[in-house]
Amino acid sequence: MTKKLFVKTWGCQMNVYDSGRMADVVAPLGYAATDDMADADLVIFNTCHIREKATEKLFSELGRLRPHQKAKADRGERMMVAVAGCVAQAEGPEIQRRAPYVDMVFGPQTYHQLPEMIAKVSRGAGIILNTDFTTEAKFDQLPTAHADAGVSVFLSIQEGCDKFCSFCVVPYTRGAEYSRSVASLIAEAEKLVEGGAREITLLGQNVNAFHGEGPDGKVWGLGRLFFRLAEIPNLKRLRYMTSHPRDMDDELIAAHRDLPQLMPFLHLPVQSGSDPILDAMNRKHTSDDYRRLIEKLRNVRPDIALSSDFIIGFPGESDRDFQETMRLIRDIGFAQAYSFTYSRRPGTPAAVMPNQIADDVKNARLQELQQLLRTQQEQFNQSMIGKTLPILFDRAGRYEGQMHGRTPYMQAIHVQGPARIVGREFNVVIENVGMNSLTGRVLAAA
Repeated sequence: MTKKLFVKTWGCQMNVYDSGRMADVVAPLGYAATDDMADADLVIFNTCHIREKATEKLFSELGRLRPHQKAKADRGERMMVAVAGCVAQAEGPEIQRRAPYVDMVFGPQTYHQLPEMIAKVSRGAGIILNTDFTTEAKFDQLPTAHADAGVSVFLSIQEGCDKFCSFCVVPYTRGAEYSRSVASLIAEAEKLVEGGAREITLLGQNVNAFHGEGPDGKVWGLGRLFFRLAEIPNLKRLRYMTSHPRDMDDELIAAHRDLPQLMPFLHLPVQSGSDPILDAMNRKHTSDDYRRLIEKLRNVRPDIALSSDFIIGFPGESDRDFQETMRLIRDIGFAQAYSFTYSRRPGTPAAVMPNQIADDVKNARLQELQQLLRTQQEQFNQSMIGKTLPILFDRAGRYEGQMHGRTPYMQAIHVQGPARIVGREFNVVIENVGMNSLTGRVLAAA
């Protein structure tokens, strides 16, 4: 009989990709996805440790799940519960202590061992705690991604980070940087395209630090990988996230110049516009380094749209430091951005730094910064009105006859049109800007 799998995912697109791969791993065991957590035979919470109170949010979710697990037990059935991801990696023993009804706790590098862990639990082995760093084995043993994953898909090419920013837990929960081989990535990308994918977003904790072994035995960077991926027939679009300014090399910038498949949109976190704060964050770049890098990118691709991350209220941030961040935002201009107040992560250097900023100061600064970013995003979106853009349609919209797609600049757009346009690229005249998306009129196939 088919068993039911429920997966809840928090956090980044890497986690979304990982959740899909876990579903692939357990599919041969008879597990099929369900949206009903209460009726699931296996529940996996795939966690993220980046956001504030991530651990408490997990325990709150586990508390809501517990009655459903007990109800199944009363019916003589079993619900296995697993906690995966970065919170599992960082807080494994605490999860075991506070939630002994959880069957499996495992980190991001052990998903390929999920069938073995399920078998052990079924044999009464007790709670499984598996937080080894075995990245190479993971990628070697995971099945290839589903060919029918959709029009716009993710492909994980790199994991881990060696940068050790003082605020970040990723090096401790995902481990050192590891890059997959070029051959394996090309094979997976070709299978995805054969199954209907037309846009692939390459993923990594530090994706532009990619240094995979090429078919020639040499180490390839991300730029060279893009040139090879662009040779795949019917692959219309390429994107990547998330990047670090220190790894934007000339070959990658050349790919932005030379490859029409590489979309003119870049998420490049700067975190702060203040050099003393960047130094305290261990970012190893200055605000002017970032400005020069953006200038180089705009010189080769003038229409490139930029996104970034900002952390506000980092320990020691003065009013002057904050205003330097505001100045950098005004100097560069962003099509969109993500911004947060700093929150301590146990085990990171920043958590024990002096001069922690009061919450009311952090929140006031964040509101001011977000207002500026909203204004820039609105101006960028308004600048699209009247333009004709190639739109890749990836699915039906919420309403009858509505189709959803994305512009080259990552903006969502809705049009009225037939279902047959999904998976194809059409020129669209942009007519209106809404709160979260654009609307337009289809002209012709691009």
